[in-house]
Amino acid sequence: MVATRGERGWFRDWSEYPGQEGLGRIREEELRAACRALGIARLDFLNYIDGDLDQADGDEAVAKITALMRQVRPDVVVTFGPDGLYGHPDHIAISQFTTAAVLCAADQGYGQGWHLGPHRVAKLYYRVSTQDWFAHYTPIFGDMIMHIDGQERTCLSWMKWAVTTRLDTSAYWRQAWNAVRSHITQIPPLEKLPRLSVEDHKRLWGPQEFYRAFSLVNSGRSVEQDLFEGVRRASTASLPTYQVFQISGV
Repeated sequence: MVATRGERGWFRDWSEYPGQEGLGRIREEELRAACRALGIARLDFLNYIDGDLDQADGDEAVAKITALMRQVRPDVVVTFGPDGLYGHPDHIAISQFTTAAVLCAADQGYGQGWHLGPHRVAKLYYRVSTQDWFAHYTPIFGDMIMHIDGQERTCLSWMKWAVTTRLDTSAYWRQAWNAVRSHITQIPPLEKLPRLSVEDHKRLWGPQEFYRAFSLVNSGRSVEQDLFEGVRRASTASLPTYQVFQISGV
């Protein structure tokens, strides 16, 4: 699920800017192409405008996310961390709204009259990145810098010791790269990128790091290798299906 279509994030010649609606349509198609590359079957939009999410009605936004959680009924939810990766206001807002929605979705008294019953998420994760990852990313794609309220915001790396969950997805780097380069309007022209080796790709798209904000099924400081750790052990059904719900600002 994504909150906006990135309608204002134009990084090329402004004389070629297709306008908010035009870029929104382009970005939606790019996102759908990325989903196909990753095998993601479902994509939902909250239909907010890029850059306005932190100005949105909080009750409304939380209600929308809560309703989707109760419909999809995921075991695990993943969203941005409270720092928004590099201080992006939309990313920070979606982190706050999602965290609140996880609580609301489990509250029997929330949404009186809704036909969707409460749902308790087993685990909530924040997607984070360490300095090691930024050291590989920045020389290739450039700095992520925003100027907000007269202050510069840039990449905020997490300490390695704060990472609770580390996935090795290097075997799927091709799928990840195909998804990334589907976002044509959000990355530099491919011909301007340095030629990436297989090892470059594996360093960029192989490690996936998370902070476990809460879990109802496991604890401790041992680094997890699986977002469903604890959920799998807790299940008594044979060959169960587990669901992860990723919620992004853009």
